[in-house]
Amino acid sequence: MIVTTLNLKEKYKDYTDINGKIKRDIDNGFLFPLVRGIYETNESVDGFLLASYIYGPSYLSFEYALSYHNLIPERVVTYTNATFNKRKSKVYQNHFGLYTYRDVPNAAFPFSVKAYEKDGYAYFMANPEKALCDLLYIRKPVKSMKELKMLLFDDLRINKDIFEQLNFDEILFLSDKYISSNMNYLRKYIESKYMK
Repeated sequence: MIVTTLNLKEKYKDYTDINGKIKRDIDNGFLFPLVRGIYETNESVDGFLLASYIYGPSYLSFEYALSYHNLIPERVVTYTNATFNKRKSKVYQNHFGLYTYRDVPNAAFPFSVKAYEKDGYAYFMANPEKALCDLLYIRKPVKSMKELKMLLFDDLRINKDIFEQLNFDEILFLSDKYISSNMNYLRKYIESKYMK
C-alpha cells in the first residue's frame, strides 16, 4: 500500500519522535521509500504498479510497454515512462527497480493510454501503437525509409507479425501529434506498404 509522510504523521501522532519512528520502520523493512515523502508497505509488490505514484502525470511506455505487448523480444527491467512538459528526464532507483521518465509532446500525451487497476493500485500503460510512436520520437532521427525499417526490425527487433497486426489508422492519427522525421517515415512506410 502507498503511504505518504502525511499519512504516517497522522498514524504516529502519539509518538514524540515521528521522524525517528518512520526511519526505524524503513530500517526494519516495514516501509520502502519510493521518492521523498512517498513509501510502499508491501516489499513484494510488482514494480510497474508504482510507476505513476513515483512521478507524474506519467504512463508506462517506450521499451517497457513494447515488451509488455510482446512487440520486442527482450524482457525490459527498467520501468520506462512518458511524461509531458517536464523538460528534463528523470531517473529514480528504489527497492522495486529503476524508473525513467521522458517527455513526449503535449499533443500526443493523452491519447492511446489505458488505465488499469490491480491489487488496489492504478497504473497507466500506452497501447502498443502509442509505445512505438513514443519510442520512435525519442530515437535518433533516421534519414530514409530503409533506415526506418532497419531501426524497427533490426535495431529494436520488433516482431514483424505483431507489427502487422497493429492498428495503422491509430498510428497515422498519432503520427500528426509528433514533430519527428522518424514519425514521418513511419507514416510513409505504413501508407506505402499497408494502406494501398
